[in-house]
Order: sequence, then C-alpha cells, then structure tokens
Amino acid sequence: MFDIGFFELLVIGVVGLLVIGPEQLPGALRTLALWWGRFKRGLQSTRAEFEQQIGADDIRRQLHNEEVMQRLNATKQEIEQSVNENIADIEKNAAVDINTASTTAAADGENTPSQKS
Repeated sequence: MFDIGFFELLVIGVVGLLVIGPEQLPGALRTLALWWGRFKRGLQSTRAEFEQQIGADDIRRQLHNEEVMQRLNATKQEIEQSVNENIADIEKNAAVDINTASTTAAADGENTPSQKS
C-alpha cells in the first residue's frame, strides 16, 4: 500500500524524536498504534456490515450453486449422449445379428434335404 523503505522510516523516527522528545515518544507511538488499530477495526466492521446489507454471502452462495448446476447439467448431457450412443450401437448389432440369423436360417432351409413320407 505505502512504499516506505528503511531510510524513510529512519527519517520519520529522527524527526519524531526531535519534535516530540525522547521522553514522550514511546507514549506517542503507543497512542498512534492504538488509533491505527481502532481505525482498522472500524474499517473491517464497516466492510462486514456493508457486505451484510447487500447480501454478499447470499450472492456468493447463489453464484456457487449456479456453477454447480451448470456442471451437473453438462455431466448429465454427456451421460445421456453416451447412453444414446450405446443404445444405438446395441440396436445396430442386434439388427445385424437378426439379419445374419435369418439369412443363415434361410440358407439352412434350402440346403436341408426335404424328407418325403
């Protein structure tokens, strides 16, 4: 967020030491740290309240559910396609087997000598 290096921190420390003084500098830093912590907690609570007001959790949950449903529908379509292809293959093989069986039966009927009584 802030691009502050070691040299900048050193300059700020020296200026703070000169302006505030060595006796009051630790107390001032402690106070500054307390204020900074309160500021961060305030921002976090404001953000949480804002997300709650707009229903961010519900929106995230709904988006996740929609994504899961899309995956399920895609999987369902793939399975249906695979099953339909398998059924078509089975029907084709069955038709070929029936034709082969009827052709074989017809050929066997012609080759079989008829018995006369």
